[in-house]
Amino acid sequence: MAKLWAVIKREYVERVRSKWFLISTLLGPVFLGAIIIIPTYIAAKSRAGSAIYDTVILDVTKKGFGNRLADVIAGAPAGRERMANAPVVGGPRPTVRTIDPSALAQAESTATREVMRKEHNGYVVVDQRTVDGEAVRYAGKSATSIPDMERLQRSVKETVLSMRLEAAGIDAAKTRDLTFIPLQLSTERITERGRGGSGMASVIFGYVIALLLYTSIMLYGQNVMGGVLEEKTSRVAEVVMSSVSTNTLLGGKVLGVGAVGLSQQIIWVIVSYLMFKLRAPIMARLGVPAAPFAFPSITIGVAILFLLFFLLGFIFYSSLFAAVGSSVNTEQEAKQAATPVILLNVSSVIFVSPVLLNPTGRLAEVLSLLPFSAPIIMPLRMAVTAIAPWELALSLGILAASCVLTVWIASRIYRIGLLMYGKRPTFRELGRWVTYRG
Repeated sequence: MAKLWAVIKREYVERVRSKWFLISTLLGPVFLGAIIIIPTYIAAKSRAGSAIYDTVILDVTKKGFGNRLADVIAGAPAGRERMANAPVVGGPRPTVRTIDPSALAQAESTATREVMRKEHNGYVVVDQRTVDGEAVRYAGKSATSIPDMERLQRSVKETVLSMRLEAAGIDAAKTRDLTFIPLQLSTERITERGRGGSGMASVIFGYVIALLLYTSIMLYGQNVMGGVLEEKTSRVAEVVMSSVSTNTLLGGKVLGVGAVGLSQQIIWVIVSYLMFKLRAPIMARLGVPAAPFAFPSITIGVAILFLLFFLLGFIFYSSLFAAVGSSVNTEQEAKQAATPVILLNVSSVIFVSPVLLNPTGRLAEVLSLLPFSAPIIMPLRMAVTAIAPWELALSLGILAASCVLTVWIASRIYRIGLLMYGKRPTFRELGRWVTYRG
């Protein structure tokens, strides 16, 4: 036990003292904070700007379509006459020029020069095809602005619809008032313990948990492989194995690196929680309101289960990575040999979205029992829905048994492969290493 602890301590201290550990530990919460703040900021700033109001409408319809469209863009409801001095909800009214179809080319040339001189932002051409709801043409500086173009398209559709309703003898303004329903749906989970918070918050939390587990298992599992390969190529293993058994060396390496990953996750969770609490003041300084968000309720028992799935998943994958590292001789060979192990882990992430869509379906249940996907899929399901105790126990049992098997196989490969140099072993040779009784 003393030798095992010495190996664990060496692996832990060596990695924690690394500058890359400090950098990644700090960048993790910063990255999560960026995910929380930047999309909200961009979404708030990506709304249609004031440039859309500084538009010239070239109307060749001779049906007043341009004036109607200008009112809708300015914020007035379609089909309702706007009083001369009435305030506009959205912004100033675009300029409308009613022209003859034969003079359209000259009018476009004039409008183009005005845009080039920055007198206007752009111009819109509306003709009979626009009245028929077929096409509308815009030219100007906002051509690449998706929000502005979406607003223009909506305004044209609303204007066309109002003219069609009036042609059918229907009051367009009254129709809009009756059909416009700004309904907002809020969801809340109910579990055996009662109300469990917002459903959307649970989905986001589950996705973050799955991503965090996947990233930690992948990064630190490959760290184990790199450490084993480094010891093998530098011949340090030959010296260490003279005083420590291969099982102790492998167990200490896996537990030591796992402790580093667990420490980093704890720091990430604490710092990320603090950053989340500070998001409202940060968003206020940026001039963007923070959307309300509440973390789902997590009990101590659930937190312990998350921890167990992470530890068992890490042991499962790091044992496989250690076996890969001990069976190859170069970093290039290690990358190639580790591909099947990496694909096992990646395959779990591929099914995250389908599981979120139906966390109680058969696919989610099966993936929760498979040892290569259970460390990620089961915590994901636990975050979004209630899981039967027997299903949790069965998943943990299968995962624990799989860990015992992978550790045993890895230790058999590790004890021979760590001292083997030269040619990369075949699968048949690896099988003989596993069954070797010497």
